[in-house]
Amino acid sequence: MTVSVVAPLLRGIALAAAGPGGSVVVASAPLPPVLPADAVRIDIADDDEAAAFTALRAAYSRRAAGAPALFAANLAGAGEFLLAAASDIDAARVLVAGGAVPSAGRAPAPAEADSKGSAAGRDRVVSGRIALVTGGAQGFGEEIARGLAASGALVWVADINGDGARRLAAELTAKAGRTAAIAVAMDVTSEESVADAISEIARTTGGLDLVVSNAGVLKAGSVLDQELGAFDSVTRVNYTGFFLVAKHAANLMRRQRLGHPGHRTDIVQINSKSGLAGSNRNGAYAGSKFGGIGLVQSFALELVEYGIKVNAICPGNFLDGPLWSDQEKGLFVQYLRTGKVPGAKTIADVRAFYEAKVPMGRGCEGPDVMRAIYYLVEQEYETGQALPVTGGQVMLT
Repeated sequence: MTVSVVAPLLRGIALAAAGPGGSVVVASAPLPPVLPADAVRIDIADDDEAAAFTALRAAYSRRAAGAPALFAANLAGAGEFLLAAASDIDAARVLVAGGAVPSAGRAPAPAEADSKGSAAGRDRVVSGRIALVTGGAQGFGEEIARGLAASGALVWVADINGDGARRLAAELTAKAGRTAAIAVAMDVTSEESVADAISEIARTTGGLDLVVSNAGVLKAGSVLDQELGAFDSVTRVNYTGFFLVAKHAANLMRRQRLGHPGHRTDIVQINSKSGLAGSNRNGAYAGSKFGGIGLVQSFALELVEYGIKVNAICPGNFLDGPLWSDQEKGLFVQYLRTGKVPGAKTIADVRAFYEAKVPMGRGCEGPDVMRAIYYLVEQEYETGQALPVTGGQVMLT
């Protein structure tokens, strides 16, 4: 039995005890030489999740009234660890470091939203929640991480660009005056990398309430001459990557659910309008996104048993993000070079062509996607859906 299995079980138990709207983070650390007086000892002798849950629940009930939720766990095959359940990550870290937290604390209030912030009012649905954003160091992912942090969530910024993730997490934390974001390295095409990242999340915060699977790439090209390597690369990130993130995150969420059967969680795939309608000379991307919606619907049917809703958001073109505007590899450059836009002579011509396709007259922006995320989290009676956020460019029938 590992800490990454025990911590989400404990978080679920603590969430159930906290009541509706309660915020709980579980932090872990190796057992110190001197055990804190408030720590409740617990032995978990085997790898059976149900038995571990029963032992944890019994230990939780032995806590002295008003005492910190602090446990010294002896895990068979893994050693001894200190686990602390608190209302936020900073309080939990103080507890496992041997300090005293004078009160239970409270869920962080949403900070004042900035231009990359949230939808007023609805954003509170993620306040005090733990979220993961893949591909979170740039583009839509960065916008989403900023919006969630501004709304009071604790955000795991996951990215293959570890330095970028750390810079963003540090910035969001400094701005919030609390630990608002934590960076974690993740290559969504590697199961080992995804599994390691989810284990780190479990050990550090105990679980997840929201997963935004945003990591994605686009390599434009004609079916007549696109290289197989480019096609495979897009598929590995956009399709297989979503599968791997959903697989490992859902197991973490499932363990939380054992401790709190009423707790609902969300997996949201950032898909694309190209997952709703084909894209000329862009078959690798569109195919991966169509496939992603198939995964969303299939995962939704399976994971509803564990209180996990699975939905997709299909944004229109994020014309101001690096995917489009990077001067060397951006889509404006790619589309100009491949002749995807007839008659286009400059990047400005390509941009104007795509803006003219949108009834709203502009590309999709971060706040547009944030409103959709809040809606899907708030809406308890929707799963397996693909929500267009396209400014009217793609309309469902």
